[in-house]
Amino acid sequence: MSLSNPFKPGAGHPPPYLAGRDIEQREFKKLLKQETILQNLILTGLRGVGKTVLTDSLKPIAIEAGWAWIGTELSESASLSEQQLAERMLVDLSSYASGLSVKVADQETIGFKKNHPSADMFLNHAALKAVFDGIPGLVKDKLQGTLEFVWRVAPKDRLRGIIFAYDEAQTISDHADKTQYPVAMLLDTFQSIQRKGVKIMLLLSGLPTLFPRLVESRTFAERMFRILELKKLMDDDARKAITVPLSALPSDYPGFTKESIDLIVQKSSGYPYFIQFICREVFDLFLALSREGRPLTVPIDTIILRLDTDFFAGRWARATDRQRDILRIISELPSCNDEFTVQEISEKSKTISTQLKPFSPSHVTQILNSLSDRGLIYKNRHGKYVFAVPLFGDFIRRQTHSGAA
Repeated sequence: MSLSNPFKPGAGHPPPYLAGRDIEQREFKKLLKQETILQNLILTGLRGVGKTVLTDSLKPIAIEAGWAWIGTELSESASLSEQQLAERMLVDLSSYASGLSVKVADQETIGFKKNHPSADMFLNHAALKAVFDGIPGLVKDKLQGTLEFVWRVAPKDRLRGIIFAYDEAQTISDHADKTQYPVAMLLDTFQSIQRKGVKIMLLLSGLPTLFPRLVESRTFAERMFRILELKKLMDDDARKAITVPLSALPSDYPGFTKESIDLIVQKSSGYPYFIQFICREVFDLFLALSREGRPLTVPIDTIILRLDTDFFAGRWARATDRQRDILRIISELPSCNDEFTVQEISEKSKTISTQLKPFSPSHVTQILNSLSDRGLIYKNRHGKYVFAVPLFGDFIRRQTHSGAA
């Protein structure tokens, strides 16, 4: 038999069945019904919970509801300055606006006064840049004016609104040392145009560090967004993520046993990426075993070892030896896969049998800050710390107990 493996554990790859995200999709549909945009949307969660996949699933929902979708992934380079972020948005906007035309009578309002053909003009990137450059004031004034102009010429009879959807939004930041505030500019821009009735919505997807960064830049961000935090799937949804794709396969595929499904749900802890990874391995293995007439058993330890190599090892490699000492201590805390405090780490360091001296709270704080800079942990809204990667504590314990750490 020749069967294609339906499970796809790649970053941002759509799974064969999107399980357990109905509530988030319903909340998004409510936002699309706003006549005046009072709330934008933030999708947040750890690595591997399916933020990108969910964001992509919202695009057809928005389009069906009559919204234009402008989506891309942000990066640190896009927010080095206010000008760079604005130019990034102009490029993104041109993907939609290039299909819009400006009447001859309107062309003088955007700077095309002389030597221009007396015909309708399409708003490609060059035209948008001309609009932007022709508006006096700061970068945010130019960006606001450009967005307002595009909305003014957009066909309201066929368009309910426009959505800017940005993934990996936690990568953008203000730079006070360089007097550059791209995050503040972004928030100011959308708040300003939405107050004027412009139906352009902002959707940001990113790690849990995203929202605190927005609030730090502009406190009104607390009231500007509807926040949907993606967590691991409930057991029933995790099972659907496994069984629904299998039910679509030909009858000659052996399928997963109930025991194997229960084991996958347990070992993945309901995290979508881990479900896809383990299922991909089990699918290929069961196919081979059935051809050979052998029992369908899951070598889960071998699969977890592959997961360690493919998913966790690169992140572990970012940590210095001293940082790894702290990470090992954290991994021994009962709450390591939820949240933990500086005091808990300091106290635990006194009880673990080690040649190292206990860590003082100030030293723990210093190392946690450096781990945050490396993207391994983050500080949540409650002032506690959390691994940025799910089940990272389990991985560290496996490394420690195997002697690999």
